[in-house]
Amino acid sequence: MLHTDIPTRSEIKALADVTDTWCVSVYTPTESDTADPDRNRIAFSNQARRVLDLVTDAEARSALEEEFDSYIDDAAFWRFQSRTLVVLATPTRIRTFRVPNQLNASETVGNRFYLKRLLRAVTFPQTAFVLALAEGGVRLVEVSADRPARTVPVPGLPTSAADHAGKASLGDRAPKRRVQGDEGRKMRARQFARAVDTELRDLLAGRDTPLILAATEPITSLFRSVNSYDNLLDESIPGNPEHTTDHELADRSREVLDRHYAAQLADLVELVELRRGEGRAATDISDLARAASAGSVDTLLVDIDASVPGTVSPEGAVTFADSAADDSPGILDEISRRVLLTGGEVLAVRATDLPDGAPLAGILRYAP
Repeated sequence: MLHTDIPTRSEIKALADVTDTWCVSVYTPTESDTADPDRNRIAFSNQARRVLDLVTDAEARSALEEEFDSYIDDAAFWRFQSRTLVVLATPTRIRTFRVPNQLNASETVGNRFYLKRLLRAVTFPQTAFVLALAEGGVRLVEVSADRPARTVPVPGLPTSAADHAGKASLGDRAPKRRVQGDEGRKMRARQFARAVDTELRDLLAGRDTPLILAATEPITSLFRSVNSYDNLLDESIPGNPEHTTDHELADRSREVLDRHYAAQLADLVELVELRRGEGRAATDISDLARAASAGSVDTLLVDIDASVPGTVSPEGAVTFADSAADDSPGILDEISRRVLLTGGEVLAVRATDLPDGAPLAGILRYAP
């Protein structure tokens, strides 16, 4: 089982705002289920020793070493890992995240943290709620990347459409001059769907987690007509969910999420091409560095694996560096950081997802 602590988008932004003479970032691939947890600990310990050799200030090095040692010597910590351990430290504070993404090992030192690769964990999160809805019952299933699916208790959730209507079944005859037959059944099913939506509001309020509907017609269309949650996905899981386990719903929901994110990414790449014709998109590193510094980048797609060593001036001028001599986060990470700090969205993607073979692409708020 994976043990994760994935940063929220607000935590990422707060980390992007951190500057210090010594900001250390360590990414350590880990095994979550190993008979020898020391393998993860030793791997991190070796990386910590290498990165500390880059810290030339004796006082800062001593403080960082003390922070690292507190984790290296914690046997319990190493028994519960995910696929990558991310450690971000300054001489006064250390933060750790266990993420389910498989990221390559790296160590960097600079005046800010190396965050671009950590963004992958929040770009396409494999988390969702599945609403298993049928006339005979309803349940809300929580799906995550690392834990088994589970049914979430929702106080007040109707047990069935018939119970909500106060009848033995939806096929019961209605009083004289009241709707009955198929029309009455549809009306009661809509009332049931509305009651379900009402009870979900408190639990879903303020979230941006995708909601996936598992239902058959006509309940699928009826619920969509009364739904008030903005993140209900267009694609549903077909079939009667009463005969489907939480585990099966989770497996099918991940397929829906993959298609949703792929379509979302394809739409963004298409929008890049459209906006480029309007002068409101760019793939050139220098152009995007200036735009990010001016706060004009709305959405940035950046290659999670690419590295472009160098620096960006406060005004956005790029100075490229020799990769062999540079251990700082680099130009792409600094552009990403500036986009985050000016309210833009940054998506960490693979090279094959980007247009023109460029390591990044940005949609601008306005033409330069």
